[in-house]
Amino acid sequence: MLLPEVRLSYSAERDDRTDGWEERLSTAVASLPVRFWSLTYGARMRSALARINAFEPEFEPLDEAGLAREVESVRMSLRRDGVRSRARYRAFALIRELCRRHLGLRHHDVQLLGGLAMLGGHLAEMDTGEGKTLTASLAAATAAMAGIPVHVVTVNDYLAERDAENLAPLYAALGIRVAVIKGGMEPAARRKAYATEIVYCSNKELVFDYLRDRVTLAGKPSDMRRRIRNLLGEEAPESRLVMRGLHFAIVDEADSVLVDEAKTPLIISRQSDVEAEKAWAGTALQLAEALDEDVHYRLRATERRIELTRKGQEYLEELTDELGGIWESRIRREESVRQALSALYLFKRGDHYLVLEGKVQIVDEYTGRIQPDRSWSDGLHQLIEVKEAVEVTPRNEVMARITYQRFFRRYLKLSGMTGTAREVRSELWHVYGLPVVRIPPNTRSLMLRLPARVVDSEEAKWQQITERAREESQAGRPVLIGTRSVIASQAVSECLTQMGLEHAVLNAENDAMEAELIAQAGGAGRITVATNMAGRGVDIALPETVIERGGLHVILTERHDSARIDRQLEGRCARRGQPGSCEAILSMEDAILELFHESFSSSLASLSSSDAVRLRLLRKAQKRAEASHSRTRRDLLRQDHKLVNLLAFAGGVE
Repeated sequence: MLLPEVRLSYSAERDDRTDGWEERLSTAVASLPVRFWSLTYGARMRSALARINAFEPEFEPLDEAGLAREVESVRMSLRRDGVRSRARYRAFALIRELCRRHLGLRHHDVQLLGGLAMLGGHLAEMDTGEGKTLTASLAAATAAMAGIPVHVVTVNDYLAERDAENLAPLYAALGIRVAVIKGGMEPAARRKAYATEIVYCSNKELVFDYLRDRVTLAGKPSDMRRRIRNLLGEEAPESRLVMRGLHFAIVDEADSVLVDEAKTPLIISRQSDVEAEKAWAGTALQLAEALDEDVHYRLRATERRIELTRKGQEYLEELTDELGGIWESRIRREESVRQALSALYLFKRGDHYLVLEGKVQIVDEYTGRIQPDRSWSDGLHQLIEVKEAVEVTPRNEVMARITYQRFFRRYLKLSGMTGTAREVRSELWHVYGLPVVRIPPNTRSLMLRLPARVVDSEEAKWQQITERAREESQAGRPVLIGTRSVIASQAVSECLTQMGLEHAVLNAENDAMEAELIAQAGGAGRITVATNMAGRGVDIALPETVIERGGLHVILTERHDSARIDRQLEGRCARRGQPGSCEAILSMEDAILELFHESFSSSLASLSSSDAVRLRLLRKAQKRAEASHSRTRRDLLRQDHKLVNLLAFAGGVE
């Protein structure tokens, strides 16, 4: 019997949502029943688990030939009836049996729950260490057998390649082709990879491939334009595309991809004249340095922006009176100087960027990784290059752009997984229509959270952290010290060196050694200092002797801009029912307190020395940071819609 043909289209994607008041009202009204549905998910899925488990005695005695026949039978049922049919239960049971045989791993019931949630278009929140990668294989393989192209989206190329390689034997047993998209691949290789049933790729590579295809098509795919070209005998641009539509995405670390990275639009551009950029940036920085804070401009640290005062605007007009060119335009000179002020006072070396091999390299503040092929827009990158006295690169002039919000909302079906989603549950629903489903752990967590401590100064903090690391290391336990920035990782490394403690440092400067350092981090007495990159997608393996001594000990050195990142770092210990402990050692000089206004900050010295009072202050600063980032994302989405409308009116791309 022939299988039904699954018709795919390069234009397979949803239309943009308007986000008007009607849309927002509809989403808000639907949120309550969806929230109730999510909270009762586990109870309602017990019958589904029973159905899946009922197939296990049937599949266990089958030989390889018998299982191969079952694979063909299940594939035919899924293509005929779809992934929401009862065939998905048989598919899950079959995938679990093949996984047991080919990978030596059997899906737990809670992983079956997570897989069903993702297949149904939900975000599964599962504790760190619960096997989200293996869980995703259930939804990905079932959809692929139904003839739906699947994109499994990870936060970097390393994880994409690792996950695809680990799961390749399972997919091969199911007759499913799998490929990886990595940086540096040629278009022909990308096209071949996207033609497979399951593609593993990073969010960055995926979105840029989409934008490049949009530039090739000069806009949104159109069946009418394609038919006209066929009639005229013209070459179809579709033949040069690498992707084949946005059918089904499973986003790993979904809160990082869909929320944390959603503050920055992705842009494809062409390059400007370098000498002109150098002259413009030099002038803008000179003008910015001539202005006085609170007189000519106000620094809004909470919102990470700078405002020119009326006096500043008038003074700037005087300074540029004889410069001519773009400086005669009030809008352009004020925007140029605002950007220059941002480069001088908002973007700090070691926190937001590094200078490596004579180049300014952006550091992702949420992952701690370098973004080598990214640059800031609107001339900010060139301003920082002049500020740091390195070679100035051309500015990227926009050809096409899109935000993560608009891109992922275009998938016909979107799902995901993460260990930390409850804090942004509302945003995920309102922006993406993505409900969060909490999946219980397979075994009860044995994590021991020690009381947090807050000391007066940063110097005292590093001393206490070093002493705690020494104590736990001498007890034969591995220690992971999590820092917020490269500078902080270097500071704690110096203290450890002074005390004579051997350790490894993992940050944006040596991220190429990530796999090697993480593989060694679980050794007895091992001390590892790491930025946020150690918080997601990695598993620190522990030998039995270390587990007997209490497992991994994690030390948090600062509160991040989001409590989710703190929880991710804590989740490196006590995975899969193993013992482990964590503690936070903070200071009243931590960067997050800079988010408070100066009038509030001046009262910090009079605060009680009680840790409870200080911890409440730090949590309040963290909540303020979370609210600020949320506003930034909402503003970006609104601005993006306005820009799209303008580009559509002008005939531009995106």
